[in-house]
Amino acid sequence: MNEPKKTQSLTDNAHPALKKTLDIICGKWRLFIIYQLGTEPRRYGELRRMIPDVSEKVLIQELKALVDLGVVEKKSFKEVPPRVEYGLTPKAIEMLPALQNLTSIGEAFL
Repeated sequence: MNEPKKTQSLTDNAHPALKKTLDIICGKWRLFIIYQLGTEPRRYGELRRMIPDVSEKVLIQELKALVDLGVVEKKSFKEVPPRVEYGLTPKAIEMLPALQNLTSIGEAFL
C-alpha cells in the first residue's frame, strides 16, 4: 500500500533562509524602520517622528527585535545627556535593493 507523501513545513527547518527572511520582515513596522535607517543612523526620537503611526511601545519592541536579529545595531554614546543611535548593520545595508524591489510590487498595485 502506498503511503501519502510527507511534505516538510517551514517549521521543519526545510527552508531556513526563508524562515529567517520572514523573521526579519514580518511585523507591520519592520520594513518602515529598515527603510528609514537606510540612509543614515537615527535616534529614537527621529524614528518616532518619521513613523508617527507606530506607538512608542511597538517601536521599542521592533527596534529590540531587529537588533536581536542582527539587522539593526544600537550605538550608545557616553555623553550627558545619554545619546543612542540606531543604524543598519552591513548585512542589512546589502538587503536595501531587495527592499526597493518590494516597494515596486506595491507601486504596481496602486
